[in-house]
Amino acid sequence: MKQHPPNRNTLPPLAAWLQTRAQGWLRVALSQYVTNGLSVALGLVLIMLALFETAGLAAAASAAVGIIITSLPDVPAPRRRKLMQVLPAPLLGTPLFVLVQLTRQDSLLLGIVLVAGTFLAVMLMAWGKRGGPICFSLLFSMLFAMAAPPISSLAQIGLHTAWFMAGAALYLLWAVLTTHLLNQRFRAQLLAECLYSFAQILRTQARRFTPQPDHQALLAVMLDQQATFADHLQNTRDVVLESPTTRARQQYAAMLLSLLEARDHQLACDLDLDVLLEQQTSIPLLSNLQQALNSSAAELEALSLALLLGRRQLAIRAIPDLRPQLVGVLPPRPARIAPLAPEPILTDTTDVAALLRNMADRIGHINDEAVKIAALARGDVAPELSQVRSQWQLFVSATTWSWKPLLGQLSWRAPTLRYALRATLAVATGYAVALHLPWATHEYWILITIVVVMRGNLAQTLQRRNARVAGTVLGCLLVMALLMTHPGAKLLFLIVALATGLAHAFALRRYLYTTIAGTVSGLLQAHLLLVGLQPTFAIAERLADTVLGALLAWLFSYVLPAWERNQIPALVRRSVKAQSQHAKLALTLLSGAQTSDVHWRLARREAYDSLSALTLATQRSLAEPRQVRPPLKLLEALQARSYQLLAQLTAVKSLLLLRRGQLDMESATPALQQAAQYIEAVLSDAAPSAAPDQDPGFSIAGQPYLSRPDWLVATDLTPWLLRRLQLACAMARELRLAADRIRI
Repeated sequence: MKQHPPNRNTLPPLAAWLQTRAQGWLRVALSQYVTNGLSVALGLVLIMLALFETAGLAAAASAAVGIIITSLPDVPAPRRRKLMQVLPAPLLGTPLFVLVQLTRQDSLLLGIVLVAGTFLAVMLMAWGKRGGPICFSLLFSMLFAMAAPPISSLAQIGLHTAWFMAGAALYLLWAVLTTHLLNQRFRAQLLAECLYSFAQILRTQARRFTPQPDHQALLAVMLDQQATFADHLQNTRDVVLESPTTRARQQYAAMLLSLLEARDHQLACDLDLDVLLEQQTSIPLLSNLQQALNSSAAELEALSLALLLGRRQLAIRAIPDLRPQLVGVLPPRPARIAPLAPEPILTDTTDVAALLRNMADRIGHINDEAVKIAALARGDVAPELSQVRSQWQLFVSATTWSWKPLLGQLSWRAPTLRYALRATLAVATGYAVALHLPWATHEYWILITIVVVMRGNLAQTLQRRNARVAGTVLGCLLVMALLMTHPGAKLLFLIVALATGLAHAFALRRYLYTTIAGTVSGLLQAHLLLVGLQPTFAIAERLADTVLGALLAWLFSYVLPAWERNQIPALVRRSVKAQSQHAKLALTLLSGAQTSDVHWRLARREAYDSLSALTLATQRSLAEPRQVRPPLKLLEALQARSYQLLAQLTAVKSLLLLRRGQLDMESATPALQQAAQYIEAVLSDAAPSAAPDQDPGFSIAGQPYLSRPDWLVATDLTPWLLRRLQLACAMARELRLAADRIRI
């Protein structure tokens, strides 16, 4: 028999802890973040060294600024239009770089350029995740230009700018080239991250199978994990689903689609869990199901690590089929079972046994998808992606730039406009204060601290404020120790490149590490621009500038705030609308002429994404003053109802996709139509308060064939479908009531 590695839970506590920590660091080291960071570092050092050898230190230092600001938007992304992802950074940053140099001799004009440039840069945040890196590219273009000595000659400014543009252009080519070279590696790494993230959700789900823990707290944890998973998924879709034309790409795309199916089955694992936990006879059997979930989670974690390690197909371990084990731990199916009661809560032991078998079936489906994912990774089965090959563009993020996002943020209450005004006022104040400080300040360092600490919401600002100060202290000490050794130019270039790459790698993972590395990179880059190789460095002044900048960023976070409670109503409306559209398509039967359920899959994605956005906004509001927080209890109830409605509809869709042959479609079809119409009416904005009192138009007890005592024989699952429809309608009512109670 094949031997499996020992379960982590059987190891001594210290060994288990060390193993967990080691695997955690290994996952980070092998992740797409670090690969991307190393790619940035390699490009930076190669270009700087080439320019240093051909044109000297000044040219290389100026070019490094262009390289750094061009590298900020260089993150794992689809190969198509990679150029358009990165090009806006140098294209918009170059004019600001020039304007700062032209106005360096006039404090007033320089202040005007900084204020206007900051406002324009921050307004790019209207494009969301795509606009963020471009925003900081523009800000750093201005602030690094301030780090160089003032230049009065137009010829020198032109030369300085030419090297800046040369560095940007060379790195632009590097970014496009490495994106193509690393594309297959990024696909594996992004998919591995999703597998690991989903495994953590399974472990949380398993913890909910015991009666002792706080299940509401675990539900909140799961919602947070689902939000993180949704964010990882979109990044992964963008890369993995792009042009699945080769066998290897199709393999990864099929694995991702199976993972999405497994998520749906995991979501349905919450159905009837409260009923089962109330029955003492079901607790031991739930413990066995819990072990099955943890086993699937462990196997997916191992598979994700195998993908990160780049193991060959045959070296990837197959995931065992747990269905025989699941069948063995459940009570036997009785020959005749009483009809299912119409109420959501069931009490008789026969019904509990049926619910246990149903729960085991869902966990079996999760395991089925895990087995399939491993088989695809091993090459044991061929991927079938006829729909994805022709419609993959529908599932990836938009890559074109349009004015619509910006126009949507031009109202006074818009968060991006308020963020831009707030950041502009902070930069203007920081610049004015820096001009009148008694010590020899470095204005650009105060301003850099302000722009990297201040965020669009208070939660991230507070987090970055503390990390920025701590990281700057450590970074300053490292730079001071380094400069005392009188390093040469090539060594400094190498350290700047490595520090930039590390800052890039950990920007979304560990901001403290990013701050330390960014401090080292920024200080050494400014040092090269200002004094070349002279070993002069004033640590006390840098620390004072950092503390002052962080303090200003924190104080101005309360100026023109965009509190989360102001964004919640729009997020609630989006989530309710997405739930309504998802219900409509989930309950729609495909006709014989229809071969694609792509519209339902898109609606499902929007339902998850909108719920994740609401969850993240609720999390961020916890850092805000108590008097301006949204109604957290109501929001938690809304999120729970949305999650449960998704679970009910997922169970219905699974029956329609996997067990349609066991349904009495003559009775099920009108019930599906009535349920869809009812949920649409309940969740519609047209009559939000009246709809919950309406009748869905069908009931379980009203179906004449349910009087048969053998309804649960495997030939007819229609009663299960009708029960799910009734519970979905009830959950839609509660969702509507929860949304109506949120008054902000």
